[in-house]
Amino acid sequence: MVASKTVCLRRLSRGDRALEVRFNRFLGHDKVTAERIIESWGEGTVAAVGGRHVLAIQDTSEIHFNTTSQRRRGLGEIGKGNNYGVLLHPLLAVDADDGTCLGLLSGQIWTRKGRRATSHDDRELSDKESQRWISTVVAARPLLTKAAAVTVLGDRESDIFALYASSAEQRVHVIARSMHDRKLADRNDLYEASDAMAAVDRRAIELPARAARPARLAQLELCFGAIELARPQSKFLRHLPKSLSLAVIDVREINAETGVEPLHWRLLTSHEVTSVEDAWRIVQWYKQRWIIEQFFRVLKTQGLKLEDSQIGTADRLLKLVAIAAKAAVITIQLLQARDGGQQPILVAFNENEISTLAALNQQLEARSKRLKNPHPPDSLAWAAWIIGRLGGWDGYPSSKPPGPITLKNGLEYFQAVAAGWSLRDMCML
Repeated sequence: MVASKTVCLRRLSRGDRALEVRFNRFLGHDKVTAERIIESWGEGTVAAVGGRHVLAIQDTSEIHFNTTSQRRRGLGEIGKGNNYGVLLHPLLAVDADDGTCLGLLSGQIWTRKGRRATSHDDRELSDKESQRWISTVVAARPLLTKAAAVTVLGDRESDIFALYASSAEQRVHVIARSMHDRKLADRNDLYEASDAMAAVDRRAIELPARAARPARLAQLELCFGAIELARPQSKFLRHLPKSLSLAVIDVREINAETGVEPLHWRLLTSHEVTSVEDAWRIVQWYKQRWIIEQFFRVLKTQGLKLEDSQIGTADRLLKLVAIAAKAAVITIQLLQARDGGQQPILVAFNENEISTLAALNQQLEARSKRLKNPHPPDSLAWAAWIIGRLGGWDGYPSSKPPGPITLKNGLEYFQAVAAGWSLRDMCML
């Protein structure tokens, strides 16, 4: 999938009907489950998180698959009920210091089974889809024991009191963008309190591009303070503390250009924030959330085009989404690795592939004795240098780094070589 930039089984098979049948049988096998594939996501991530401050970034994306009233493929409603598809909620590990994508940790993939008759307010958290924001973190916690620190990070939908409360139990910190104007312990409103805080600094922040917004330099005004967040009045939350001590960081864009919606983030965090630099550090960490947006783009419109899959049943689509998620992360890691970095090679390549890369590297360096792979051989950057060379990049530091198409071409070539290399010790009679 990474090499071919597609999840279409027919294209992956390249005209080999037997291979296409084997792919379908794999997805249809009872012992192959989406849950087990998700469990395997973190196998390469565990080694990468050691000693790092990890941002565990989570979000939910709707994956729309075309259906008709006669052929729903077993898929439930998404969006406003006018589309059908699958929901994907991954937890992505990112280095807080340099933004390196370390890999997937845990997640959930599901399709809805009809509409719920009981209203949202009359159900326990465990009976709501929003429980995923907590259970996904709980599932990932064993994989993060060697991390120096962990900060769970999410957008507005993760503004859940129970998530803030559970962070202490899981020994992690949390940063979430506020969605609700909550009550504080003194019965004042959160937004009223943050609006009353004095601005303490201004700074220019580079905002990455999004689907409906080009990249731009935003002038932000900062204020922050400590708050005591009151527990919501729901009867289902009475087992949680009556209040939680958090910090709020309020950043607002000033002097935005005409026609541009000004940025305004109210960030709630369990981190202690006592200085201007502490507050800006929280803002910088929250900015890393764009990596999961990039992940979803690679998975869908700008990469693997997952939504174009023609697989006919929901259970197989769930498995396909789980596999494609891993492919999307490897794509991001390779793009990051082309500029260097310390990602271990094992996050993307197995032992046989590494030995293939070593042989290819020796061959590439022999062709041009003055041009050497500058990266450590146990790093993903070392592999990306080789893949880029195979795709047509000249390898010189003065040249522009290889782009997605060059890496794609190099991966396709490498995939064929690796298949042959795996047969090198077979006895042909």
